[in-house]
Amino acid sequence: MSTRYLLSHDLGTSGNKATLFSSEGKLLKSVTSEYGTRFFNNNWAEQEPAAWWTAVCRSTQELMQGVDPASIAVIALSGQMMGCVCVDRNGTPLRDALIYADQRGVQEAQLLESAIGRENFYHITGHRASASYSIEKFMWIREHEPEVYRNTYRMLHAKDYINFLLTGRMVSEFSDASGTNAFDISSFSWSEKIVDASRIDGEKLPEVVPSTEVIGELTRDAAAQMGLTAGVPVVAGGGDGVCAGVGAGSVKPGKTYNYLGSSSWIATTTKEPIFDDEMRTFVWAHAVPGYVHPCGTMQTAGSSYAWLRNEICRTESADANSRGESAYELINRLIEQSPPGARGLIFLPYLLGERTPRWNPDAKAAFLGMTLGHRREDMARSVLEGVSMNLSIILDIFRKQLRIDEITVIGGGAKGEIWRRIMADIYGADVVMPDYLEEATSIGAAIIGGVGAGIFPSFDVVDQFLHERSRVRPDAGNAEVYGRAKRLFEKCYRALEPVFPELGIASS
Repeated sequence: MSTRYLLSHDLGTSGNKATLFSSEGKLLKSVTSEYGTRFFNNNWAEQEPAAWWTAVCRSTQELMQGVDPASIAVIALSGQMMGCVCVDRNGTPLRDALIYADQRGVQEAQLLESAIGRENFYHITGHRASASYSIEKFMWIREHEPEVYRNTYRMLHAKDYINFLLTGRMVSEFSDASGTNAFDISSFSWSEKIVDASRIDGEKLPEVVPSTEVIGELTRDAAAQMGLTAGVPVVAGGGDGVCAGVGAGSVKPGKTYNYLGSSSWIATTTKEPIFDDEMRTFVWAHAVPGYVHPCGTMQTAGSSYAWLRNEICRTESADANSRGESAYELINRLIEQSPPGARGLIFLPYLLGERTPRWNPDAKAAFLGMTLGHRREDMARSVLEGVSMNLSIILDIFRKQLRIDEITVIGGGAKGEIWRRIMADIYGADVVMPDYLEEATSIGAAIIGGVGAGIFPSFDVVDQFLHERSRVRPDAGNAEVYGRAKRLFEKCYRALEPVFPELGIASS
């Protein structure tokens, strides 16, 4: 058979995307099947593992319409990270899964940090101790649902559970394991020190394998439910953030990319972890064997842009709606009317607290320096500049150890040329937009699968999947303006930092 396809699944927060790629790197078809999340008790978040499986089967069946099932050469998954799925010996979930957004394990995180020490913990795992991660969630279950804990045979991640249903094997892989807060980022193994401090039975943690390992073959039962042929090799896959890195081309040392969605992150690829003195960034295990994936994530990037559209640029939104255009296109034209530096207006983009580089849940957004001479176009431009300056601090951390002259941008926010120009000037680097902006995670999973199954000789094959559509080079004439603006940006944050906890109290 000449035609061979790679089937990837992206098991995300709101649904599963099944995607078909040719072995030449061509995107052929994509289907998404949605599921819900239950948010309750202020900061708890759970999903039904059964709903994941239903979505995987449904999306695969629709994807395969008109496609010969025998043409599928490999299956690989990307999945939401930092979750907790408790299953018994038969692989049956004992309760709904706690997903990454669940924050009930605050006391457990404090216990771990106290036992290990903040800096020591960071240097073992590449992360701060936090309720966001898996081991804290599992500790909470042990403390509050002892019967569930006692009957748990393995704690899995979302994609690991689906991989079990595909193959009958319960394993995790390095990238997802590094999102547990219990994985040693230097030895690529479970940290005995942290597991002991957590008082979790280490036998309940899964075997960990490389992302590219073939963990089994598609069972007859799974094949029947999905509309496939039994015996297809299944590769371990990776966590969604790391798969996005592969799909964005960050597979070699120094290859850096910036995802611009509702949230945003900058990540790169290195041989050794990049540890920040202030612990502002973190480190994942990479899907590419022998590498790690330093990363910094901010809370509201595209969300700040959406807030601008909804609250300040209502005129543009209404006009765009009447014309059948994108509101962002009209806003971008408005931004063009404001010069670099937005006439001295500074925007702090902390609409939902902040992770990197502030790690301050109390941080608030603000416009500073506003006068009667400022216009809406200045406010609009300052929003994009503020987000970009915040992200550039992450870049500065990585540049202490790496030379970064080029950054690939993906995600919906990368579509606007004006934002790419702003980023290029503030980052002081070429900003490259590839042809696929929303498919990086699926591409990454497909490439991991192809390498694992021997279809591709190396991760260099990403060049077949990604092609440069646009390149923006920094304008040297704007360097002084943005250098001054960035120094003011930092001073503004530091000046307001002491009052952030008090702001908003009157309205709460």
